[in-house]
Amino acid sequence: MTAAPVHLLAVHDLTRDEILSIFREAAALKAMRRRALATQRLSGKTLGLFFEKPSTRTRVSFETGMNQLGGQSLFLSVADIQMRRGETVADTARVLSRYLDGLVIRAYEHHAVEEWARNATIPVINGLTDLHHPCRVLSDLFTIREKTRRLKGIKIAYVGDGNNVANSLI
Repeated sequence: MTAAPVHLLAVHDLTRDEILSIFREAAALKAMRRRALATQRLSGKTLGLFFEKPSTRTRVSFETGMNQLGGQSLFLSVADIQMRRGETVADTARVLSRYLDGLVIRAYEHHAVEEWARNATIPVINGLTDLHHPCRVLSDLFTIREKTRRLKGIKIAYVGDGNNVANSLI
């Protein structure tokens, strides 16, 4: 029996140790890139990007990251998916799971990402919803840690709408 995939739908899905592990890996990959050391860690892997809403930074970040690590990305917009013709999220998630190694979903509503995760047999990453933006917050926290060498004891003032980024920081 295959183990259930690990999804990232919200920052609180991760333990402190998992977050620190992600940061260590990110720092190591960043250092390799600075030294012009190529890695093919994701060679042969394809990441799907299904975005209900437009994006610049999230899309470019994932596409560039996959390319730099030797993998491929496949962007799918709402117009590319048959759900407008009645295909369900459950069916689409199962079909895409046969072709892809992971899936980033950028959706208007958080319950949509949860439905993708329930039905996919590959990891699903929340690329933004109305409630959470875990990738943005993890990258912000990584940058803070990189600049200050710590997170413990750091006080963060969030100025802006009480939106998905604010929810993910809490």
